[in-house]
Amino acid sequence: MSSCRRLLLVLGDQLDAQSAVFDGADPAQDVVWMAEVAEESTHVWTHKARIVLFLSAMRHFAQHLRSRGFRVQYTSVGEAGATSLGAVLARDCEALQPRELRVVQPGEFRVLQALRSTAERASLHLEVLEDTHFLCSSDAFRAHAQGRKQLRMEYFYREMRRSQQVLMEGQQPAGGTWNYDQENRKRFGKQGPGELPSGAIFVPDAITREVMSEVAQRFASHPGKLESFAWPVTRDEALAALRDFIEQRLPRFGDYQDAMWTEEPFLYHARLASSLNLKLLHPREVVEAAEDAWRRDPECYPLASVEGFIRQVLGWREYVRGIYWLTMPEYLDQNALGAQHPLPAFYWTGDTDMQCLRQAIGQTLEHGYAHHIQRLMVTGLYAMLLGVHPRQVHEWYLAVYVDAVEWVELPNTLGMSQFADGGMMASKPYAATGKYIQRMSNYCEGCRYKPEEAVGAEACPFTTLYWDFLARHREHLASNQRMQMQLRNLHRMDEAKLVAIQQQAATHREMVLAAPVPSGR
Repeated sequence: MSSCRRLLLVLGDQLDAQSAVFDGADPAQDVVWMAEVAEESTHVWTHKARIVLFLSAMRHFAQHLRSRGFRVQYTSVGEAGATSLGAVLARDCEALQPRELRVVQPGEFRVLQALRSTAERASLHLEVLEDTHFLCSSDAFRAHAQGRKQLRMEYFYREMRRSQQVLMEGQQPAGGTWNYDQENRKRFGKQGPGELPSGAIFVPDAITREVMSEVAQRFASHPGKLESFAWPVTRDEALAALRDFIEQRLPRFGDYQDAMWTEEPFLYHARLASSLNLKLLHPREVVEAAEDAWRRDPECYPLASVEGFIRQVLGWREYVRGIYWLTMPEYLDQNALGAQHPLPAFYWTGDTDMQCLRQAIGQTLEHGYAHHIQRLMVTGLYAMLLGVHPRQVHEWYLAVYVDAVEWVELPNTLGMSQFADGGMMASKPYAATGKYIQRMSNYCEGCRYKPEEAVGAEACPFTTLYWDFLARHREHLASNQRMQMQLRNLHRMDEAKLVAIQQQAATHREMVLAAPVPSGR
C-alpha cells in the first residue's frame, strides 16, 4: 500500500459512518486504519461474546468503508505482531509514512495515552477530535461542573432536556414532572411477567461465524459462552433492534425496569447499549424514536415509560461520560471505603448457592448481559458489602459485559455501584439487605437462604453482610444525611446480635474468598 496524507484511526467502539474522523476525508489520499489486537481482549479477562461482538462489528464496518471507496489498512487479531494498538500503529506508520494521524477521542484513557505515545515516538501529529456521537461535549460538561460543590445527575439531566428540547412543552417538562422514577420500580408479583415479547434475534452471518470460530480457539480459556450469540453487529441490525424495542417492549419498560425474574435475562429491557456504545446507533435517533412513539400514541406509550428510558440515554449515559473525562486518570484509583478483598472466584463461574447471584452471573456468562438492577443491586451490591477492592470489581464488569467500554462502565461501577468515589456519582452507598432482592424478584423462592435472617445457618449473606458493612463504615457514613435512618437502625441493634453478625460475616467472607480463581485467569 502506497503512502498517504493521513491515517484515519477508527477504534473498535467507533463504528460510525458519520464520525468526525471522516470530515473532509479524501479516499484518494487518506487511509482508514483499524486493528484487532490481543491486548484489547486480555488487559481484562474478556468474555468471549464481548470479543466476538467487537471483532465482528469491526470487520463488517471495514467492509462498509471499502464499499464507500476508502482504503482500509486492517489488521486481524491472528496476524503476526497484532499484540497492541501501539505496536501495530507504529508498524503501519513506518510502512505508510503518513504526514499526520487523526482520531476521535477514544472511549478509554488508556487507549488515548497509547496512541499519543506512539505518535510522539513516530514524530507525527495526532489530531484528537471531539466525539460528535455524544449530545454533551467534554467541554460542555466541564462547564456544567464548574463551581459546583456537588454533581448530581438530575440537574444535568434537566439541562439536557432543555438544551435538546426533549420531552418538553416550551420550557416546562412534558406532563409537568421531570422525573418519573417513583413509577419505574414495579415488581411482577407472584404471577411473574407472563408471556414476554421474543425480541429481535440476529443470526450470525458468515463473518460473525468466522470470528466465533477464531475466538473459540484463540481465547479458549476466557469466560463466557458463544452458543446463544445474537447481538447486532451492523448498522442495519442495530436499527432493527431499535425498532423492535420501541414496538415490543418500550410500553412496559418503565413499569418493570427494576424487576428481576428467574431464567428471564431480558424482560422488557432495550438491549441497545452495545449498539450505542459501538456507535452503530446515535443517541439522538434513539431518544427521538422513543419520544415520537409517545407523541404519536400516548395511551400505548405511557410518559413514565418513555421518560424512564430517555433518562437512561440522555441523562445517565451522557452524565457518566462527562464524569469519566472530567476525573481521569485519578478516578481509576478511587477507593473511598478502603475495600481490599479480591473478587470471589464464583464471579467467573456462577458456582454459588446464592440464587440471585447464580442467576445474574449465569446469564452474564451465557449472554454477556445483565440489566442495570442486576448489576447494581445483585453483583455490585454483594461485592461492596463483602469489601472487594473496587479496581477488581471494575475489571470484572469491563470484562464480562458486551456493552462495556471504560468511559461508561468505570463511573457506574466505582461510583454508582461501589461508592468508591466517596459520593461524586451517588449521594449514598446503594446498601441493602436481601429483602430488596426478595421484593424485586422471585430469586429468593429458589434459594436456601432467608433474606429476613442475619444470623444462623439460613441467614441470607446479603443481610448479614449489610449489617456488617454498616458497622464497619459507621464513622465514615455518619455525616451522610441519606444514611441516617440506616445508621439509627444499626445503633438500636442489640450488641450481642451485632457481634454474632460480624462473626458470621467474617466466616462467610473467609469461605467465599478461599475458593481458587479458575485456571486461565
